[in-house]
Amino acid sequence: MAQAPVPEIVVGRLPIYLRMLEFLKKEGKPITSSQELAERLGLSSAQIRKDLSYFGEFGKQGTGYNIDYLQRQLRQILHVDRVWDMLLVGAGDLGRALAHYQGFVPQGFRLVAIFDNAPKKIGTPVGNLVVLDIAELPRFVREKKIRVAILAVPAESASSVAAMLVESGIQAILNYAPITLNVPSYVKVYHIDPVVGLQSMAYYL
Repeated sequence: MAQAPVPEIVVGRLPIYLRMLEFLKKEGKPITSSQELAERLGLSSAQIRKDLSYFGEFGKQGTGYNIDYLQRQLRQILHVDRVWDMLLVGAGDLGRALAHYQGFVPQGFRLVAIFDNAPKKIGTPVGNLVVLDIAELPRFVREKKIRVAILAVPAESASSVAAMLVESGIQAILNYAPITLNVPSYVKVYHIDPVVGLQSMAYYL
């Protein structure tokens, strides 16, 4: 009997658990519990136990979870027990800010190239990278076997750039463009739109 797929919302909570485990570890805690995680995260302990149960048994009743062990297991489940090379398309203000962000590598991701189509940006340094011509992107993806991309381009360019990424072999896109991308089902897209978040919060103000 085939195993039921893990709900996407559950997968989406695993990085949150992993991040909280890192905070607890920095506090010097060797052990935690579903109750402590729940209180820290504003969830229910039953929800946390149910989420983790999709992947196995990681704790002992009455003892809790060994933080080091659970961290290792979650990193393996999320496939971030290795470093994924990724590229960035868009060397505007947002792209440059992302290129300077130091938090990717500790969490399993390394930015190896940044692309743009503006002649005045191509060849300019951004951090320890140099902006490359987007025309070079397909060859770069195939030669370097890149599977992850960040998209930080204007909405009017996003669909065509996404199509280029998919055709080149990219399988996961973190999309900062304020538009929903239509890509094949085998390509995973995660949308980050601060305006949508602000508008949702404004409802409660």
